[in-house]
Amino acid sequence: MRIRLAATLSSVLALSACAVSPAQVVSAPAAPAAPVEIQILALNDFHGNLEVPAASVSYNDGEVMQREVLGGAARLGATLDRLREGHANTITVAAGDLIGASPFVSAHFLDEPAIMALNLFDLNLASVGNHEFDRGIAELQRMQNGGCAQNTSRQPCALDQFGGADFTYLAGNVLDERGESLFPATAMRDIGPARIGFVGLTLRATSTLVAPSATAGLTFADEADTANRKARALLAQGADAVVLLIHEGGRVDPSQNVAGCPSLSGGIVPILERLDPRISVVVSGHTHMAYVCDVPVPGAGSRLLSSAGRYGGFVTDIRLSFDTATRRISAIQAQNVPVREGAGERGEIGLLVARYAAAAAPVAARVVGTIAPAPSQGEDCPETPAADLVADAQLAAGRAALGDDVDMAFINTSGVRTNLAGAADGVMTYGEIFAMQPFGNVLQVLELSGSELRIALEEQFCGEGPATPCFTLLAPSANLAIAFDRSRPRGQRVTQIALYGQLIDDAQTYQAVFNNFLASGGDGFASLAARRTVGEAGSDLDALESWLARGATIPVCGRLRDLTPA
Repeated sequence: MRIRLAATLSSVLALSACAVSPAQVVSAPAAPAAPVEIQILALNDFHGNLEVPAASVSYNDGEVMQREVLGGAARLGATLDRLREGHANTITVAAGDLIGASPFVSAHFLDEPAIMALNLFDLNLASVGNHEFDRGIAELQRMQNGGCAQNTSRQPCALDQFGGADFTYLAGNVLDERGESLFPATAMRDIGPARIGFVGLTLRATSTLVAPSATAGLTFADEADTANRKARALLAQGADAVVLLIHEGGRVDPSQNVAGCPSLSGGIVPILERLDPRISVVVSGHTHMAYVCDVPVPGAGSRLLSSAGRYGGFVTDIRLSFDTATRRISAIQAQNVPVREGAGERGEIGLLVARYAAAAAPVAARVVGTIAPAPSQGEDCPETPAADLVADAQLAAGRAALGDDVDMAFINTSGVRTNLAGAADGVMTYGEIFAMQPFGNVLQVLELSGSELRIALEEQFCGEGPATPCFTLLAPSANLAIAFDRSRPRGQRVTQIALYGQLIDDAQTYQAVFNNFLASGGDGFASLAARRTVGEAGSDLDALESWLARGATIPVCGRLRDLTPA
């Protein structure tokens, strides 16, 4: 009986199994997984700007131009915190010049407090920029690794033991004598379900923007070639997408934008044209302009290009939609978020800044000399009054060191970072002159003939019809008058060089003061590196302090005359 029942049950079960075929089973299709959002917060050109700036910034918010004070490290920290809220998959990156050419509060302490603030921002990756090399390779490596080794004339670890950067510097196209990158070229980060590869580069022209001694033994490889090679390697290692962090940028008009790249031009454009289409995002810098736009990629849609301006005034908030099924980026959105007072402050960053500002204040406030207004404005001013003042100070320092045989002095106008904003009260403080010349250059006296001087002055100009300054103009000391016509052929643009009203003699030998950056070929003045150095005249900052200590007057512009037809 049990056997028969079992058989019957088996038959029933068998019939049941046969009665419902797979084709007859109706099940709801699985819903496709929603894209996962990946957030990338991007900075560039922070330049150690720890304190809230005094000046306001005009920027295009997409509808009207706004003007307000933006920036300050504590506000930037609070802005980053707010932008991360509700985002589980987020990373913060940067595109160079985080330090160097910094305000006194950071620079006086060798930018150690700037690195500490960047650590508190939870910065993860940063490409190197040209200003990271201002104090030389060993000091940049100390910024990464920490420690108190003294690599400059200034004493490190003045307030704190310095632990170095918690973030990783990337330097894919900065190659040492063995052909190896100074810092890692790439990094892979798992952000939520996505594996994102990052390539970090600086601009190829870095060696011309810092003193050659600061990058001795390094070469700077082509940006696009390096980016493409490193991107292919990351993709082969399993990267779902590649992001390029590059310290080279574009020019736009207006210069500061929440969104858009109006009239995009500049050094980044030819690099973009040669990039592998699989590089999805390019975070750029260097030009201090703020923009966000989709740049067409022929046959492959577009890629995002961004820059967050300068000095921590903006953060670029980038959102990637990641399709987990195809493991591809399906959409990208981004905007530049202004760092406003309303963001509040991150308390621990505010305390850090306040402590270093208090320590720097007595040094910065020391009065170094007096200065009187200019007797007139001057009709033509390709240079600036501040650059003229510095050139006069450096001629005086050269003569104090080597005697009256020193004939003239020159300063690169781009190397004078402020235009006598602190002179209104008739006195200049150490902090104010440091802001003018934050690089710590040494003055060198070069011997060159009149024709060699002409060659150097011709190196100011690049391009044709009319030419433009390659990097900077050279402002001369008061005893020189120089005229140029940028419409003339290459090599014939400098039309007059007069010393004390007399045209220079091409065959005569002269002695001229340059800072060591220019003397070693910086800013494109390659010919100066071949000239004989006859002596040194101390630091640029000491020269300016001595000049002001005797009482100075703001110079009248017009030592340079641009005769280019309108």
